[in-house]
Amino acid sequence: MSEASLTNKLFLPFVYTIIPVAAVFVRLAIVNIFFLFLFLSSPGQSVRPDTVSPDRSIPQKDIADYLRKWFNFKPSAKTESMQPGDHLTVSVLPAAGYTLQTRLAAILTGNIAFFTSTDPGTKLSVVNANVTYTQNAQFTIPVQSNIWLPGNEWNLTGDWRYMKYPQSTFGLGSNASLKDEDPMDYHYIRIYQNILKKITHNFSAGIGYDLDYHWNISEEGLNDGHISDYILYGPAQKTVSSGLSMNLSYDTRKNIINPLQGLSAIATLRNNSTWLGSNSNWQSLLIDIRKYFMIEGSRKQVLALWSYNWLILGGKPPYLDLPSTGWDGYNNSGRGFIQGRYRGERMIYLESEYRFDITRNGVLGAVTFINAETFSGLHSKSLQSVQPGAGLGLRLKLNKKSDTNIAVDYGFGTQGSRGLFVNIGEVF
Repeated sequence: MSEASLTNKLFLPFVYTIIPVAAVFVRLAIVNIFFLFLFLSSPGQSVRPDTVSPDRSIPQKDIADYLRKWFNFKPSAKTESMQPGDHLTVSVLPAAGYTLQTRLAAILTGNIAFFTSTDPGTKLSVVNANVTYTQNAQFTIPVQSNIWLPGNEWNLTGDWRYMKYPQSTFGLGSNASLKDEDPMDYHYIRIYQNILKKITHNFSAGIGYDLDYHWNISEEGLNDGHISDYILYGPAQKTVSSGLSMNLSYDTRKNIINPLQGLSAIATLRNNSTWLGSNSNWQSLLIDIRKYFMIEGSRKQVLALWSYNWLILGGKPPYLDLPSTGWDGYNNSGRGFIQGRYRGERMIYLESEYRFDITRNGVLGAVTFINAETFSGLHSKSLQSVQPGAGLGLRLKLNKKSDTNIAVDYGFGTQGSRGLFVNIGEVF
């Protein structure tokens, strides 16, 4: 294949998508700008430059501090936040949860936070993992990592999962109705592994390998007897998407678990190939941008903005590998909607969240959020209606050194969609 034809195959579909995507992006951006205006126009509120640090004159507390106080345990350390040279910090929490896609769930979750160097400029490395079994007989083991080597010269990111996952789909496009629920079941293995090299300060580039393997796929079909979008798109009992990726990253955040300020921008171009075992040749582009503003006030306040854009550029991915609600890297997009609620070859997603401490010692906080998403429909590149969501939540400090919170949110979506969402660490 010539260089010109390869370029056309990879990038022309993206160019043709720019105009409708831009139109939808403007509509969603208006919602986010309005949300930002509401908070910044409040008396005494103003955005501070990224160099501002939170006021730590009041000692910070977490759950462990209260447990030590209640049971007369001696504190294990005096420091309130992790610094380069500190030993690793481990947070483990057995819990019960409830979400729209799982119903009741038993969870053992945790994270490990550490620095790989005493260099004060080295960023915090994090490994998150959990084991979950749900009322819907779903069993999942995800392990996700973001490791910064000394001096941030190399960045290793990984997303490895095993899932036995009965889950419904609702068809393609953001016009899909809840009445078109189509129960499915499958086993799933994901292996995403990337290595990036620092090019300049905070900017890195690299390559990766991505594998999505689904097997034992089954579908019950629609209750009304009509043919589902899954069948119309192309059913299969087993699918493999296997390919190499090119990655660009710009990241000024110091702590990715709970960013107070900074910018993260990631672009991933993935090329799935039959010579690597993929069922078909197809390409995708992912653009993930997150910005954090610290707001002046007597308590810690942060305004967080998230833009997540996932586009199929060419070829035909398996149905379960199409962009979908709640299938971002940490399964956090679309609070207010069940995971997999919307699906399509084009996904545009925006979210704003206002975070603030309720107690000045940081042990208890809260958030409010709004989001909006749009998808293309069956056999179409055109984006459909914008689906908004909103909600609020509480934050309980699990570990003050890594600034890890237990996040409990309640979200509302369209068509009466609503539910509880639980997370370790901030949603984005």
